[in-house]
Amino acid sequence: MSLVDLEDLRAAQRRIAGAAVRTPLLPCPWAEQPDGRRLWIKPESLQPTGAFKVRGAFNRLAALTEEERSRGVVAQSSGNHAQAVAYAARRLGIKAVVVMPDTSPAVKIENTRAFGAEVLVVPAEQRDTLPPRLVAEHGYVWVPPYDDPYIVAGQGTVGLEIAEDAPDDLDTVLVPVSGGGLISGTAAALKLACPGVRVIGVEPELAADAQESLRKGIRTAWPMADTYRTIADGLRTPSVGVLPFEHLTAYVDDIVTVSEQEIKDTVALLARRGRLVAEPSGAVAPAAYFHRADELGGRVFAAVLSGGNLDPALLAELLAA
Repeated sequence: MSLVDLEDLRAAQRRIAGAAVRTPLLPCPWAEQPDGRRLWIKPESLQPTGAFKVRGAFNRLAALTEEERSRGVVAQSSGNHAQAVAYAARRLGIKAVVVMPDTSPAVKIENTRAFGAEVLVVPAEQRDTLPPRLVAEHGYVWVPPYDDPYIVAGQGTVGLEIAEDAPDDLDTVLVPVSGGGLISGTAAALKLACPGVRVIGVEPELAADAQESLRKGIRTAWPMADTYRTIADGLRTPSVGVLPFEHLTAYVDDIVTVSEQEIKDTVALLARRGRLVAEPSGAVAPAAYFHRADELGGRVFAAVLSGGNLDPALLAELLAA
């Protein structure tokens, strides 16, 4: 499978302009460490749908032919890709059906419906099996959450923006990993635009299939019962996609993990000190900066805060802990 290149990434950047926000790269002086380590945060929680997923979804839908648009689209997601597809479909006048597992946060289901999509809530084990049936029955175009070159290129616009905005001494970028679309595109953009920067993935200890896959050199799946233990509901995918894995092996320097308590603590820290709302999945990359310094090396970091769609009650609970 072909890796996305700079032309693909820049085409995606043009395609999503006006639909996705060009988020800032925020300096975090409150996060500077005694040893001189510094942090910048890329707050994708500021996107219209509250997460980075709008970049890839809009890029995929905007590239559909008129015939494909007339058929409508179907997607599956625990929440952020769901909202992104619904948002993009509404802007482009396309019918959207979204399959969501019953473990999805209520706020994500409600937001997806609010964007106009037809939402089908199913048991978690049916999330990935129902969309192919709907494609066969209704002729919908499937919009996968990560295993698609347009999705990868759209998510990679995060990396293009970091490359354009980063300080000259940036040496390490931290990116969350689930199915691998975000880190694939971001790593490709960074390695092609500023090859001296290291790209390190971050995932929960309880869903560390990507770390195992990268270090073994072969895609490795974890049982759903294992990955669904993590509070980071957006990072529960049992394995990275085929196309993302090719990008991981080509461009990603390493993947580290963070604990459940470290994720929770970072959600609270980002809210208190950074004035940033991060869902648990969105907090894993900053969590690595605060809790994995011995594994990371480096001195000047950018961390992708990938989303901020969390239940208000959970935020209140984590802030009170």
